[in-house]
Amino acid sequence: MAKEIKSVEYGLEKIFQGAQDFLPLLGTDYVEFYVGNAKQSAHFYKTAFGFQSLAYKGLETGSRDAVSYVLQQGKIRLVLTTPLTSESPINDHLRKHGDGVKVVALWVEDARSAWEETTQRGARSFMEPTVEKDAHGEVIRSGIYTYGETVHVFVERKNYSGTFLPGFMDWKSDYNPEPLGLKYIDHMVGNVGWGEMNQWVKWYEDVMGFENFLSFDDSQIHTEYSALMSKVMSNGNGRIKFPINEPAEGKKKSQIEEYLDFFEGPGVQHIAVATDDIIQTVAGLRARGVEFLPPPPQAYYDEIPARLGKHMEVMKEDIKALQALSILVDADEEGYLLQIFTKPVEDRPTLFFEIIQRMGAKGFGAGNFKALFESIEREQALRGTL
Repeated sequence: MAKEIKSVEYGLEKIFQGAQDFLPLLGTDYVEFYVGNAKQSAHFYKTAFGFQSLAYKGLETGSRDAVSYVLQQGKIRLVLTTPLTSESPINDHLRKHGDGVKVVALWVEDARSAWEETTQRGARSFMEPTVEKDAHGEVIRSGIYTYGETVHVFVERKNYSGTFLPGFMDWKSDYNPEPLGLKYIDHMVGNVGWGEMNQWVKWYEDVMGFENFLSFDDSQIHTEYSALMSKVMSNGNGRIKFPINEPAEGKKKSQIEEYLDFFEGPGVQHIAVATDDIIQTVAGLRARGVEFLPPPPQAYYDEIPARLGKHMEVMKEDIKALQALSILVDADEEGYLLQIFTKPVEDRPTLFFEIIQRMGAKGFGAGNFKALFESIEREQALRGTL
């Protein structure tokens, strides 16, 4: 953990003192999933995760090729999109990757400038700056490809007062289960292929002005059977954090290799969403059928006081309550954090969610890596993919 703390302190200093400002990002605007059945997927995310109906685009709004449902909870917006015809290129993505993240949309002040700056620095264009209008004003969007077939869309909405985007109508529904305390996206993790991590680290540095403020190698992230390497990229104001993983050599197949096999290429591995009360949030998610990874052994919870050290004096949560829900705990010099990971949310063992509560900690739970990956390996063994 000492290595992680040092990297965090050094990295944050670099970010706030020397980050480039050619691409100011205000936050995550939305995350768009391509899915096989958006109507049913929307019902799942409302029922299981507590998202609320927000906006809709489909046949009723004049969209003949695809339908999209927009859900919101806190500052998190999910867009679930399904093709309406066999000719739609979205089918190619679904056939190859299954349900998963296609678009990580970033909120910007100037979408034209964001596209020009990034494409000039080597990004491959996905969408040239496009003005979209309706009675509520205009939105400008542009986009670039990142790893695999994933894209970043830049969204400029300062001249728009509508619910979501032009082309969408308000989605009113009598069925809106109570939210479960999910506030915002803390970070999003991408998996890339063998030897590709440093390539994409450099891409985020050169193309988007990000900094690599935290790194883990296979000496830190390993179990008896598998290993991986990871580097965390962040923009200048720290609002956007993208860890990038690649596999490392081990005795058996790692979770990253399993993902790459079933997603059939690089892509978003998991979305970490923040809460202010992880015990209440996780208890609610479990009650609604969300499945989490198996719990770590008793020894893990017995060792928490030693692992947290001085932070035990201010820790508010009861360890027995955390153990009952299989919530993990870790600390750095700034504070502690609580986290838990769902099982994959679709049949292919690819995309999953992390629930995280930060109590001052800036890291990513390095002290939990061994327990987490052993839990994942137990699931891989059941799937026959370890």
